[in-house]
Amino acid sequence: MPPTLFRHAVFETSVATPVNLPAASALTPEIAFAGRSNAGKSSAINTLAGHTRLAFVSKTPGRTQLINFFRLPSGASMVDLPGYGYAAVPEAVRKQWQGLLEHYLTRRENLIGLVLIMDARRPLTELDIQMIHWFLPTGNPIHILLTKSDKLSRQEATLTLRTVRAAIAAYGGQITAQLFSSLKKTGIEEAEQMVGAWLAEAPAAEVGEGI
Repeated sequence: MPPTLFRHAVFETSVATPVNLPAASALTPEIAFAGRSNAGKSSAINTLAGHTRLAFVSKTPGRTQLINFFRLPSGASMVDLPGYGYAAVPEAVRKQWQGLLEHYLTRRENLIGLVLIMDARRPLTELDIQMIHWFLPTGNPIHILLTKSDKLSRQEATLTLRTVRAAIAAYGGQITAQLFSSLKKTGIEEAEQMVGAWLAEAPAAEVGEGI
């Protein structure tokens, strides 16, 4: 399948608090993207969308404080969640982000899957595991993108992927993982196939309807 699922994504809205989340609709499946600050989430989204600045890539980790909604050509929504785990963020702000993330991940009715971004050099941190445990009870799938895999040798990347897959095997088939590189543009088709399968099982999205 050609890598076109995320192409032509269009920004729709940003929210800072749970009360401002768009009204949920079963006809609008949502795919969330989450990741530790500086794990390469924005770059991964831009690479999948074929757009250099769809998601803002900040040189200062922790700057993305909002949930950003993007409409895909299929009618589904790609949802960019705030990066987590950046120590220099004030405690009050960090707690606000945590509350927003947890609320969205655990209560959002039309969220059908989570793409979890991890730096391939530092996968499965304590906060990554926390995100997994928040989301697992929904029963929806999680797909891990091990980004910046180009920073590893082929042998190191293969070992990392094998290690991560062994660790997530304990969760059954709910979590999958792959290597990804925004720089080398590798892993795009595999990611599209995974998310495309999620959307194929979801209620049909209506293109043009509000989220």
